[in-house]
Amino acid sequence: MSDWIDEIKSQLPAGRVLTDLADRSSYSFDASFGQYIPEAVVQAKDKEEVVHVLKVANRWKVPVYTRGQGTCLSGGPLPVHGGIVLDISQWPREIEVKADDLTVVVSPSVLTARIDEEAAKHGLMYPPDPSSAHVATIGGNLAENSGGPRGLKYGVTKDFVLGLEVVTPEGEVIRTGGGTIKNVTGIDMTKLLVGSEGTLGVITEATLKLVPKPPEVQTLMAVFDEVRLAGQAISKTLTSGVLPSKMEFMDKACIRAVESFYPSGLPTDAEAVVLVELDGHPEALEVEAKLVQDVMEDIGARETKIAQSKEEAQEMWHARKQVSPAIAQIKPTKVSEDATVPRSKIPEMIERLRGIKEKHNVEIVVFGHAGDGNLHPNVLCDQRDQEEMKRVEDAVEAIFEAAIELGGTLSGEHGIGTMKAPFMERELGKVGVSMLKRMKDAWDPNGIMNPGKIFPEEGQKLVLRDE
Repeated sequence: MSDWIDEIKSQLPAGRVLTDLADRSSYSFDASFGQYIPEAVVQAKDKEEVVHVLKVANRWKVPVYTRGQGTCLSGGPLPVHGGIVLDISQWPREIEVKADDLTVVVSPSVLTARIDEEAAKHGLMYPPDPSSAHVATIGGNLAENSGGPRGLKYGVTKDFVLGLEVVTPEGEVIRTGGGTIKNVTGIDMTKLLVGSEGTLGVITEATLKLVPKPPEVQTLMAVFDEVRLAGQAISKTLTSGVLPSKMEFMDKACIRAVESFYPSGLPTDAEAVVLVELDGHPEALEVEAKLVQDVMEDIGARETKIAQSKEEAQEMWHARKQVSPAIAQIKPTKVSEDATVPRSKIPEMIERLRGIKEKHNVEIVVFGHAGDGNLHPNVLCDQRDQEEMKRVEDAVEAIFEAAIELGGTLSGEHGIGTMKAPFMERELGKVGVSMLKRMKDAWDPNGIMNPGKIFPEEGQKLVLRDE
């Protein structure tokens, strides 16, 4: 081991190849489950350093795990087979907005929210808005193909990537795509790399698409006494001729948790609350907001409310953003999932979740981006209770099975990583997973890039406890 570490150190400044146990331990976890200590951590700050690290790692067949800010919820950067954690969060943060082209060129370490902030200075917008945008790097978002509330209208990260600069596992630099909106030259390697979870290479630069920033937004809240009616209202809204930028859902447990944590005036006796955001021209929004309000009330909302000021709208959305910290107060451990189903299946999926909660005797709260079917069932538990965690494992498996049976998918935005790898064949089948492996093997012959992710290993199962 010392030989390859010495070789890496030979071309990096002192202090940026970390081998002390304390340093390595701080890179052994992310926002999911499991702890794996790497043999070394390399803090890369430019493309040439990445090239050097990958060439050495490929020659010695040492695993490499690229890491941003460690906010991943699926175990994406966990060094499950030791090796090297390649930290790109120390990279100089560069954002170059090309307003006339409606594009922006960014380094991988840029915080996602900063891209939208810089775009706004030019009257533009970078739509992908994962909840962790203020702390997550764009490199991580690209690797995981992150989503967010605005995915309903604008799409997810992959829909805004025009081109990439990537260092291959063998230490070669390639460029995919470019700076044009249209580009159909050859197989689309850009789309292949976005969402590959660090298994095909290291992204060192990205060219992203921007859109004109809508001049105005409008927020509406609807309260329901039945979850089924909330689901129907969501579907009816989406077929009414109005396309909201966001449609968010909170169940009763979420509502009560928020009101206990940060009182926002939400009705604690309601079964569900739906928040809707519209964006566009002010005159159009007035008409669209009234149409959405009518749809909600026709379906059976007991109460609807259109925000009359920016402050009132911010208060509504602040309540939604308090869900995660609020439910974290209920129990010390939170297993955050993002099973996604067709929008028409949302009410049935919620019923399935209720059944899973009762069968496995676990606490499940549900919120999420209901407009695109991306629900976030959160299982609240105590990781110190081994018996409870076994029930949680069974419940999570049942959640994934329910999503797939309803025509949905394992992940809408969190990625597969280690958490969902054991279930990949259930969605894609053996042949589907085999095809993915073939692509992986072609790009990474020595299997050094993020091994142990996406592809299930022999006998692998979901484990959220000590065994």
